[in-house]
Amino acid sequence: MARLTIHRAGPALSVQDLGRPGHLSEGLSPGGAADRLALFEAAALLGLPAVVPAIEMASMGGRFSTDTPMRIALTGAPMKAALDGAPLPWPSSLLLLPGQMLEVGGATAGIYGYLTPAGGIATPEWLGSRAAHLVIGVGRPLAAGESLPLGPDPAPNAPAQTLDPEPRFAGGTLRLMPGPQTGLFDAATLERIQATAFTRSAQANRQGIRLDHEGDPFPAAGAKGLASDFILTGDVQMIGEGIPFVLMAECQTIGGYPRLGTVLPDDLPKIAQAPMGAGLRLALVPLEEADALWQSDDTRLRALRKRVRPLIRDPRDIPDLLGYQLIGGMTRGDDLDRKDIP
Repeated sequence: MARLTIHRAGPALSVQDLGRPGHLSEGLSPGGAADRLALFEAAALLGLPAVVPAIEMASMGGRFSTDTPMRIALTGAPMKAALDGAPLPWPSSLLLLPGQMLEVGGATAGIYGYLTPAGGIATPEWLGSRAAHLVIGVGRPLAAGESLPLGPDPAPNAPAQTLDPEPRFAGGTLRLMPGPQTGLFDAATLERIQATAFTRSAQANRQGIRLDHEGDPFPAAGAKGLASDFILTGDVQMIGEGIPFVLMAECQTIGGYPRLGTVLPDDLPKIAQAPMGAGLRLALVPLEEADALWQSDDTRLRALRKRVRPLIRDPRDIPDLLGYQLIGGMTRGDDLDRKDIP
């Protein structure tokens, strides 16, 4: 079995996939990648039929090698990357050969970058997923010296690819669909919330992200009498006296704070990737609009495949250019006119 060796590891590397949905009643939130879109981008770049487990890198990457030729996709937050010292474009797919060293440095925008081997990380599954869920102690952060098993690359000779990623690394507007407690906020408060400029707080991790703002908090009528209820990834709780807190992949499953609404799945990557201090706004949308914007995983992947294009690297960034076979054959120049050539 092919293996990926980690020679140097950033402070928050973990194996992630799409998580474990369907276990809220057992007290388990879905977990999985903070930026799910990045995994779909990787699958599109690698020509895969579905998402495979990847390495999530928070703010800083690491140093990696393989013992078998393996295509790798680099997606999510742009990070400084180089193959044997030659800079690599981001996002992109590339072939990593034995003996080569892939360096992934710090993020130049956003938070979470992803390294996806075409064969996927083949660590043991639990409840149908290989994702680390660090809050409950499933898996752990990856460390230097580890060697991870990989599945086989289905097309190791496929050419390198790239695409234009959806912009999501500098904050923006988060669309919310209303929920069962949106009515606890009066019309004036809802209007003020949507007119307020928020910033991504330093209080943020894979459990949730606090939104800071200047001015008065946002109280909810009758909040003190609320019973604890199921909560979901994307729910916006008003914690304390009325401070928005967006629940993320490894959130708890029960909560008693009033919920303003739920961030649409398409906008969750935007809040996950927002760097500290990034500007954010909240916008409530009707349920009918939220339903119309929903996409299945298959639909999302098909749309991303249409945006993939061949990667053309600058020859000046390829130190071993003379080692490539640039001409695959010879011609006399009259081949199309010759009748002896079938």
